[in-house]
Amino acid sequence: MMPGETRIRSGSRVDLSDWDPDDDAIIDGKKSAARERLDADRARLETLQELLYAEGRHKLLVVLQAMDTAGKDSTIRHVFQGVDPLGVRVASFKAPTPHELAHDYLWRVHQKVPARGEIMIFNRSHYEDVLITRVNGWIDAEECARRYRQINEFERMLTETGTTILKFYLNISKAEQKKRLEERRDTPEKQWKFQPGDLAVRAQWNDYMRAYEDALSATSTEYAPWHVIPANSKLARNLTVSRILIETLEGLKMRYPPAPEGVAKIEID
Repeated sequence: MMPGETRIRSGSRVDLSDWDPDDDAIIDGKKSAARERLDADRARLETLQELLYAEGRHKLLVVLQAMDTAGKDSTIRHVFQGVDPLGVRVASFKAPTPHELAHDYLWRVHQKVPARGEIMIFNRSHYEDVLITRVNGWIDAEECARRYRQINEFERMLTETGTTILKFYLNISKAEQKKRLEERRDTPEKQWKFQPGDLAVRAQWNDYMRAYEDALSATSTEYAPWHVIPANSKLARNLTVSRILIETLEGLKMRYPPAPEGVAKIEID
């Protein structure tokens, strides 16, 4: 892929080795200037989120998927730092409960999609049901293909009813993950985040890469595209995500609702 390119074209076959997790072209070698741009992006995102909430017509769903330590939580903290919490929600999808397992796998997801005027962030998502399940052999290839189709149809329904969907795969290298896991292990303030189970998942790295490649290939559509975000540089990751969010929201051509008639002439004692 060309430096700075992130969007997966609908119908294309994804090979993640083509996407450089070290791509920091967006920084342009000037970290201080890039941090200033990120600050400006946060301010712009705050304005756009307020406009989205005020207009109350559009809905934005942001999906974050990644291997451990790629920075899903950190992306949310740093990119959405200044937005009004009244208009932004975050949902995390962990192992399903017995009650959730009694329904179809999309049931719990549909309950969390954004309402008009909202930004909803999925920190992990319905894609866990074609990633973890496949890698661990809980579903076969036929069921996996069926779920790709169902997910595409689910996301099409959301977009046809006013939801804009952005899906981000935070692309971290195995070597960078090793460094970050070691940092968690060795830093007292971060040790609570270290889970021995993370190493079991790391041992399945190649299986997860194949599962991600298949999922990204099958479910990057014109109406719900995937973006592969280089994530070895935290600054490049945050700046890339913020740029895509801003361009998408600006593309909605939102307007503040009209003021009540005669409001400018109302006197306030």
